Amino acid sequence: MNPILAEIYSTVLTAAPYVIAAYALIWLVLAVYLLIVTLGLKRTEQKMAALEEALAQKEQHTQQ
Repeated sequence: MNPILAEIYSTVLTAAPYVIAAYALIWLVLAVYLLIVTLGLKRTEQKMAALEEALAQKEQHTQQ
């Protein structure tokens, strides 16, 4: 094998675990962030539904 290529491969292969770990960490952080955003959105939708229901009940009481 070409000595230059052997040196490049030895450099790249020794750094591979760090690159893989960095990508795994980025994906994990992204997944946690999406989970937090999704849970917050669900909570907000529930609050909006409760507010709409309360507003509809108030409108019914004012019309009577």
